[in-house]
Amino acid sequence: MEILRVENLVKTYGEGENQVNAVDDISLSVEKGEFVAIVGASGSGKSTLLHLIGGVDRPTSGKIFIDGNDITKMNSDTLAIFRRRQIGIVYQFYNLIPILTVEENIKLPCDLDKSPVDKKQLDEILDTFGLRARRKHLPNELSGGQQQRTSIARALISNPALVLADEPTGNLDTKASEDIMNLLKISNRTYNQTIIMITHDLELAKQADRIITISDGRIVEEG
Repeated sequence: MEILRVENLVKTYGEGENQVNAVDDISLSVEKGEFVAIVGASGSGKSTLLHLIGGVDRPTSGKIFIDGNDITKMNSDTLAIFRRRQIGIVYQFYNLIPILTVEENIKLPCDLDKSPVDKKQLDEILDTFGLRARRKHLPNELSGGQQQRTSIARALISNPALVLADEPTGNLDTKASEDIMNLLKISNRTYNQTIIMITHDLELAKQADRIITISDGRIVEEG
């Protein structure tokens, strides 16, 4: 079942001689439950593509369908609600709220949406991610790996259509990076979560189901 379809996506910055197509006519499809890695050199357009898919940025042209919904046609308010409910985003630098505990950070998407939190699911996620003993701790009381675990748990709590991971191990040491990759794979296999991950590390990318390589805003290889 197709969960994501991108059609002829273009994102242009600048004008005239300074015009650059950061994303240049990209089309792709992702099936539900797939783990896809997008790789490319710095400036290749991979992060721009991820931000477009996540509704964080708007394309110059093209279409993005998530679970059958064309997010390029949504107004800002509708898109914000859709993004909160259907797209979980994991950032390199965690983006946790410093005054909220681990549990409160994880529950945040549900609280913002005024939707009830499934306590059984919350406890299961806390156990799976090794955070039960840290549930009342603040982010500054956690290691980098624990903060990233919290970030991933927050992305999963609302059962989104997609989880987008933007260099999720880029700020971690080797051991913590391995732990985070294992948790992403658990999220993919145990929860059947569709994951699209941006990474510069080809060895990490090889652990995904499929690798998409981008250069100069275009897909140059899939495998």
